[in-house]
Amino acid sequence: MASISNQGVASQAAFGQFGSSYSNTIGNSVKPPAGMVIVAITFLEDLKLDVLTAEKQTDGENKDASFNHTNEGAALAEANGEAIGTGTIFPKGLTVYGRWTEVSLQAAGTASGIICYFAP
Repeated sequence: MASISNQGVASQAAFGQFGSSYSNTIGNSVKPPAGMVIVAITFLEDLKLDVLTAEKQTDGENKDASFNHTNEGAALAEANGEAIGTGTIFPKGLTVYGRWTEVSLQAAGTASGIICYFAP
């Protein structure tokens, strides 16, 4: 079983206490503050993403490449996953978790958008 070294930080991230950002605009990339990444994205309506960039390791490799559709090597071979295309519709109410450095919408929502949550 995995052990969380600092459960206080994990709890703060789970409740969004590191901050968040809302977007409903095409071309308005959400990027986290310095020293943080986007750890969750909640969809307030059915939407497609234009950019979803996974956090990079210091050697330049994607840490969570299975949710990075900005390049051809998007899916991790070990995970047997597939790259997520820009045609993928993320349904209203869905929250995805990972570690991303940027996200933007392919089209503006008609009623709502996305909320991105930050953590270290």
